[in-house]
Amino acid sequence: MAPRAVVFDVGNVLYGWDPDSFLVRQIADDAARLRFIEETDLYGWHETLDGGRDFAEAAAELSEKFPAYAELISAWGERFGETITDPVPGVHAIVEELDAKGVPLFAITNFSADFWTPFHAKEQAFFRRFRDVVVSGREKLLKPDPAIYYLALDRFGLRPGDALFIDDRAINVEGARAIGMHAHLFVDADDLRRRLRVEALL
Repeated sequence: MAPRAVVFDVGNVLYGWDPDSFLVRQIADDAARLRFIEETDLYGWHETLDGGRDFAEAAAELSEKFPAYAELISAWGERFGETITDPVPGVHAIVEELDAKGVPLFAITNFSADFWTPFHAKEQAFFRRFRDVVVSGREKLLKPDPAIYYLALDRFGLRPGDALFIDDRAINVEGARAIGMHAHLFVDADDLRRRLRVEALL
């Protein structure tokens, strides 16, 4: 079955995500920055936010455990938007072309519900091209759990074979394929454009 709709990831597919550069601006010393990341298990902790945990509750708990890092933990929430960088080169043009051709566009993203709201509000003009976006933090489900793909397909009104899913992480691509979706590991816009042409979507 040929795909008739395209389902995008958001981070590092539609928009860059560069938390390391943000952290460098907070902690210039490499050793100190690494200690902060490792001692707090920052990225593991952040994944719990993507999985649906409330930031205020999670930050209070982590700050109580690591009071010396309380200001940095607070900044992760207050300034999270600074970790999101410019649109990924060439991809927004592809989205515009797909939309102009009437290809149904959707997204599934691992993203904190607290952080998604201001980001989406800032980029709402772009996301108007998408018929729906499933946000992990709202659903309390994370890619590559099959449940989030099934939930999204049901909401989008698609069968697995109807959709081409695009993600920059191999584990998420494999998760989509495992339930019968077409899937593409994102490398860059040119490679994606070639795949979309093969699928007769562009």
